[in-house]
Amino acid sequence: MMTAKKKFDFSQLLWGLLFGIIFGFLLQKGGATRYDVIVGQLLLTDFTVLKIMMSAVVTGMLGIHLMRKLGWVQFTPKAGSWGKNVIGGLIFGLGFALLGYCPGTIAGAVGNGYLDAAVGGLAGIVIGSGLLAALYPKLRKGILAKGDYGTLTLPQLLKVNEWAVILPLSVIIVVGLYLLEAVGL
Repeated sequence: MMTAKKKFDFSQLLWGLLFGIIFGFLLQKGGATRYDVIVGQLLLTDFTVLKIMMSAVVTGMLGIHLMRKLGWVQFTPKAGSWGKNVIGGLIFGLGFALLGYCPGTIAGAVGNGYLDAAVGGLAGIVIGSGLLAALYPKLRKGILAKGDYGTLTLPQLLKVNEWAVILPLSVIIVVGLYLLEAVGL
């Protein structure tokens, strides 16, 4: 069966660029691109990064599902597996521990002119991406396929309406953020 080729929509790239710039600006304004703030998070002495990320999770979770409900976007989760999560988490954690940045904060720190992020961070992203591209054909049928759960989402797993997960989880995160602020963390 032949299907029509989808026309490329350049406006999607522009929207992505715009929201990426806004996200980077907010990361920088929140202090999440500073090495000492990130190390403070890893040492559990500064929760700035956690507060920014949890705020982004609530905003994104509510926003994407609301836009999907309104028919503005399609929500198509990628297939996952425990193998992908474990390997990805280990690589992410190793890079984070060695450099003190995650991919998003590397971009923000490069924008701030931080040499360690520009040299170490960008080199790590390029080398890591190249290694994954080279090794992926062998890994995808091996360790990355272990524990494959397809496109299963938490609401599907629990057999409930998506909002029965989204709303309580949002409330829990917001209450957690409030408590972090209340105790001065």
